[in-house]
Amino acid sequence: MEFDVFFSICQTPVDGYLPDEATMLRHFLEQVQVADRLGAGCAWIAESHLSCQVQKQNPGAVIPHFEGEIAVNVDFLQLATRVFAETDRIHCGSAIMNILSNGGPIAAAERIRAFLLLHGLRAGEQRQLEVGFAAGRFPFIYAPYGIVPRNAVEAAAWHAVLTETFEEATEIFLRLLKGETLSSDQLVPRVLTREDVRTDEDWDRVMKAHGRYTPAIPLAPRWTFPQIKIVPQDPTLDHLRLTIGSHYPATQIFANTILPCGVFNLSITPGAEIETTHQRMLQHFHPDGGAWHRRLMPRTVLVFINEDPGCTPAEKNRRAREQADKAIANYWLAVEGTLDPMKIAKATDNALVGDAATIRSQLAERFDPEDRLMLWFDFHNHDSGQVIRGMEAFFGSMRE
Repeated sequence: MEFDVFFSICQTPVDGYLPDEATMLRHFLEQVQVADRLGAGCAWIAESHLSCQVQKQNPGAVIPHFEGEIAVNVDFLQLATRVFAETDRIHCGSAIMNILSNGGPIAAAERIRAFLLLHGLRAGEQRQLEVGFAAGRFPFIYAPYGIVPRNAVEAAAWHAVLTETFEEATEIFLRLLKGETLSSDQLVPRVLTREDVRTDEDWDRVMKAHGRYTPAIPLAPRWTFPQIKIVPQDPTLDHLRLTIGSHYPATQIFANTILPCGVFNLSITPGAEIETTHQRMLQHFHPDGGAWHRRLMPRTVLVFINEDPGCTPAEKNRRAREQADKAIANYWLAVEGTLDPMKIAKATDNALVGDAATIRSQLAERFDPEDRLMLWFDFHNHDSGQVIRGMEAFFGSMRE
């Protein structure tokens, strides 16, 4: 089993304490150095854009109860530069880079190739840039960049149109990363069909907006551009691994027609769906990436470990459970403003909770020996000392 660490850098109040942005980043940098020392494989970093607090002032706010900011990181590549400079062996990844915002897929591909050129200047550099990319969950992050319905049809089928838009962005992003000369005329044409919406009633609404019945509605490209090729052109992709954040099988498969792309799944994704995804990717993973293996689908897992000295195993397990319940309950209160006992129970069941021995048992029961986990220690916790003690207890117990 492989162990990475996921860093959320989430600036939200915990027990009335809200660190400033500089403190959040200092905590992150000291924790990532510990992860490097302990032997974690990759430091995955959350990324977010635009203020969650200001979005609450707008109609349709998506997280109206959230206090603070989702992540104090708007540019994964800037943080990756610091991570590589201040560590010795750990890889660095984004979870996730939003390719719809901040200039869209063209600018994202250009920034990565520029980073790879700089990264490769260091003699003997072997560490990987692991770019996880997705559309992101929140409209307030991509809407200012023009990702909004352009007509009544798109408004009626927005969820499906957004999926097509992400596929279009994925194609541009990956083909330019690959080094192709590309124009928007060369992109895969995109259409809207009954299969793209959930119900007949949904499709009827789309047909009404369209004005007449038709089996397919062409979608105009979101990005239109003449032939372009990004620079720098020299860096190879040897130091780059890609992971797509989409639960749509067609999107996962499409991305792998262009470049090898692993797949992200959430900690709460059901086990059956995870196994189905592994079987699908065995057939569709891009051949340039070699054979598909389970490490190509890393999964976030909350970790609440307690190894307080002088405590009995029962007391350590009680303290860890108490910390988990409190953190998860406060998180859901922050995000939704209400407390749903079922969600708390489900999240806790998917977390690793207890003393080191208990967590080793949970790992053996729930995961495949070939799985790769993104361990999440800083969840709703601004006590950097406690986060570091948790990391040390976990990795120390894995060496026993």
